[in-house]
Order: sequence, then C-alpha cells, then structure tokens
Amino acid sequence: MTELEQLTRLCQNLGSDPAQAAVMAGQLQKRAGQLVAERGLTREAAMKYLLELVVKGRHGEAPPESLAPVFPMREQLIALFQSAYGRAPDVMVRAPGRIEFIGNHTDYNGGPVLGASIDRQVWVGLARRTDGRRQFVSDTRGEVVAFPSAEIKKVSGAQRWVNYPLGVLAALPAFGLRAPEGFDYGVMSDLPSGAGLSSSAAIELASGLAFLEATDQHPPRQTLVEVGLRAENEFVGVPCGILDQGVSGFGKKGHLVFIDCQGPHFSTVPLPAGAHFWIFNTHTKHALVDGLYAARHQECMDAARTLGVKALVDVTPAALAAAEGKLPVTIFKRAKHVVEEIARVQACVAALQAGDLAAVGKLLVASHHSSRTWFENSTAELDFLVEQLTDAPAVYGARLTGGGFGGAVMALTSEKFGRAQAEAIASAYAKKFGTAPDVLRTQTGDGAMRVA
Repeated sequence: MTELEQLTRLCQNLGSDPAQAAVMAGQLQKRAGQLVAERGLTREAAMKYLLELVVKGRHGEAPPESLAPVFPMREQLIALFQSAYGRAPDVMVRAPGRIEFIGNHTDYNGGPVLGASIDRQVWVGLARRTDGRRQFVSDTRGEVVAFPSAEIKKVSGAQRWVNYPLGVLAALPAFGLRAPEGFDYGVMSDLPSGAGLSSSAAIELASGLAFLEATDQHPPRQTLVEVGLRAENEFVGVPCGILDQGVSGFGKKGHLVFIDCQGPHFSTVPLPAGAHFWIFNTHTKHALVDGLYAARHQECMDAARTLGVKALVDVTPAALAAAEGKLPVTIFKRAKHVVEEIARVQACVAALQAGDLAAVGKLLVASHHSSRTWFENSTAELDFLVEQLTDAPAVYGARLTGGGFGGAVMALTSEKFGRAQAEAIASAYAKKFGTAPDVLRTQTGDGAMRVA
C-alpha cells in the first residue's frame, strides 16, 4: 500500500468520506514535503507531527499558529460538494463563531454587549439547480436531505440542523429579499459545537450570505444580521438577542464588536495588543437548558413590565434599588444582574480604549460572579474553571461565555499564558469532575464574507 493510500484510509477512519479523505491525504503529503524543506525534518518526523495535528484537530484543538492549516477548509468544502453532488459549488462563503466577551443576557434587554468574532468558521457552498429542488448536506451528516422549493417546514430528529438554513430561507421574504428556488447546499465547520461559540448564528449568517450571493442581492450588512436573527427566533425557536448574529456579521480582526441593542447600532473597538483568548469547553449542559433560557428571558420581561419600562436598559441601578420591595425576589435578582451588567459593558469599553487590560479582566470576573449569584445561569463546573483561571499567572480575567447553564468559560490572557498552563487547569478540572474540558486557543477574525 502506498503512502497516499495509507493516509487516505487513515482520514476515512477519522470520519471523512472517501472523496474528502483523498483530498486530505494529498494535502498531508504536500505539507509534509514543505516541512522537510523548510525545517530540515525527516519525512517520518514531519508526517508524525502532522498526523498528531490531525487527531488533535478532530478534538477541537487549534494547530500552532506558525503552521498553515493541514487541510484548507476551501478544499474540504469542495471535496464534500463533489462527493455529494458530483460538482463544485458556484458560491462559497464563511461566517465566524463568536465569543461573548461581556454583556451576559443584556442584548434582548436592549442593553449594550461586546463580542469577538473568531478565527473558527462555518463554511457554506452553494450551486443553483433548475428543477426547484433544494438539497442539503453537512460534513457531520453524510446523507443528502432534499425538499421541494415550495416546502419550508421545521425538521426534527437527526436532520434538525437543516432548520438553520431553512429558517433563513423562510426569513428572506420578510425583508423584501428573494430566496433561490433550487440549489445544492453544503456546509462544514472547524467551529466546535456546544462550546458557547454560537455555531448556530454562524451557519445562519453563512447560509444567508450564500443565498444572497447566488441571487445577486447585496443588502446592507445589518439586514443580513437581522435575517439570521429572525431565523433563530421565529423558525428555530430560540428567543435570543442580536449578539450572536451581529458579531458574526460585523466582526473585524483585531477588534471587538460593540452592539447598542436598542438601535441596534454596530461599531468596533480595537483590542489592545497582547490580548489572547482561551476557551475551556466543559461539554456539560443542563438537561432543561432550553426551558431555563426561556424562563430567564421571561423573568427579564416581567421585571421591565413591573418597573414600567419597555426594557431593562431604561432602568438605572438607583431606580432598581429603590424598587426592590416591589419586585419578587427572583425577578429582582434577574434585573439586578442585567442592569449592573450594562454598566460593566460600558466600563469595559472605556478600559479597552485606555488599553487597560487589567481593568478589563476585573470586569470579566465581576460579570461571572453576577451571572452566578444574581442570574443563576452558571454551574459548579464553570465556577471552578473561573476560579482556577483567575488565580493563574498571566490571566487578566475569565467568565462564562454564552447563555450559561453549562458550556464554556472564556479566559483573557497575556501571551505568557501557554498550553502548559492551560493543560494544568484542565487536569485539575478532570481530577474534580472526572473528565477534562476541551481547550481551544483562538484569535479574533473577520466577519462573514464571500470567499469564492
């Protein structure tokens, strides 16, 4: 068996279909040759090193920044498309995941929020059809799912991931936009799911942009963001605010996205040099997470109504304190978190503009403590990671990221915090809870864009 055949078989064993595995194997061979020439490695050492990266990548661990990706996502998407449909896509787009930097549950309360688009993305390819048939395939589900263009119905079971692009198709007409009639659609991602990085918003933004590009429509970026939000709220059925779609749409490398959710209005804030992100994904999830998220949303709406305002953004800390006796204890606790979190977001923007990462870190920790105490959407696992991280050298601060009730913790660190320190914290977590969290180092990246 040749080296190429062995590599192809290995890639298949790691979950790739035959066509995709063949492309990956060729990329491996090419990169191994480059490492031999550039770094003086033996062929055996170069290949061993690359294979280790492949296995780690399958578990969500980012490769060293000094290396080009072993398997460029563009080539992987083309291979997926060729395998499913026998042709290449006409349009390829990508949209990033996001980190909720600070502003936990402020967006649907009309408040400001800061987020970071990251260098992990969802990629979508699209090719038009003339028969009105809409076909979908993903890298995680090899079978093609097909519908006639006249049918947009919510899907359940193993294929429910299709609800994200279907929701976008359903939302387009509400904005005066056309949906493509027939097409072949493929999606793949290097964005870990379930890590609080909003893979759902990324697939919505990527799908929306692909549909618009395929039909030669170019609305303002905010319209694309609002299409994705409508898909999430009304079709998928998650009552989230505009944070996730807004950051994926307006992201900019080296910056955070500031969203004034009352408008909404979008702008960017430079991230000081030397800031690094680490994500610790616990893979824990409260069994009733969807109901708990909806309950928090309703509690915030109840607080605003009782206080006589449209949204909690219109309540000052002093006014809330004066009204404490009028609110049920639980409703007051939810409102206290949101009102004070809004103030923390504003303070964080000022600290970033001043280049004061130490002050930023303290605000992140305060945000987590508020989520734990007042909003009650943290868990023992998340609290443990935040405590371990805030005690570690070279960490400015840490907090839960995303909706909470499990998921992930984000740490803001200096460049001195490295893989060894991260693994030590992961080991301490494993000792306490029995399994280690996935650890992902990530950077800021640009927002949704067409790439071919």
